[in-house]
Amino acid sequence: MKTDIFILAIRNRKNLQFLYGLQEINLEPYYITKNSFGKKVIYGRLRSTNEIRKFEYNKIANIRILESIRFSPLIPINSFAS
Repeated sequence: MKTDIFILAIRNRKNLQFLYGLQEINLEPYYITKNSFGKKVIYGRLRSTNEIRKFEYNKIANIRILESIRFSPLIPINSFAS
């Protein structure tokens, strides 16, 4: 169920809001994978920051897709690439 919600949000570039432990997180989700221990994780950028963080599935609760807010992925551009 969590995976379906995350995939929908990633495909439609919708922000997510969820509880991670006791902290409320607003996230621009980027991708889902497994960590070195075989546990599912989601990577994304915290809203209003440039920080990319990893969140473990088993600590995520009360997931909501924020329908009114869409995002554009942050793509770093090097000055010597052009």
